[in-house]
Amino acid sequence: MDSIINTFHIDLKIIIAQVFNFGIVFVVLYIYALKPLNKLMKERGEKIAKGVSDAKINAEILNNTKVEYEEVLIKARNEAQKIWEVGKKKAEEKKSIMLEKAKEDVALMIENGKRNLENEKIKMVDEARKEITSISVKIAEKILDTKVDGNFDEKTMKELNNI
Repeated sequence: MDSIINTFHIDLKIIIAQVFNFGIVFVVLYIYALKPLNKLMKERGEKIAKGVSDAKINAEILNNTKVEYEEVLIKARNEAQKIWEVGKKKAEEKKSIMLEKAKEDVALMIENGKRNLENEKIKMVDEARKEITSISVKIAEKILDTKVDGNFDEKTMKELNNI
C-alpha cells in the first residue's frame, strides 16, 4: 500500500484536509442552499398540488354548472313553448271571435241594406202611385176637358191609392 501511496503521491494530511474542506463546503451548501431550495421546492409542490386540486374542483363546478345550465335551458324552452301555445290559443280564440263579429256585422249590414232597399222600394212605389194618380187625373181632365173641383181630386186620389 505504501507503494501505491508513493506512486500516486498521496498525502494523508492533504486527504484529511480535503475531507474536512468538503465537510465544511457541504454543511455551508446544505444550510445556505439545499435547505432554502428544499423549502422553496416544498412550497412550489404545495402550490402545484393546490392548483391541481383547485382545477379538479373548478372542473367539477364547471360540470355541475353546465348540467344546471342545460336544465335551466330545457325549462326555459318548455316555458317558452307553453307561452307560445297559450298565445296561439288566445290568438285563435280572438281570431274566431273577430270572424264571428265580422260575420254578424256583415249579416247586419246585409239586413240593413235589405231594409233600406225595401224602404226605397216602398217609397218608389208610393211615388209611382202618386205620379200615376196625378197623371190619371190629368188624363181624366183632358178627356173630360174640364177641371173638376178640389174635392174630386182628393177623393179620386184616395180611391186610386187604394187600388
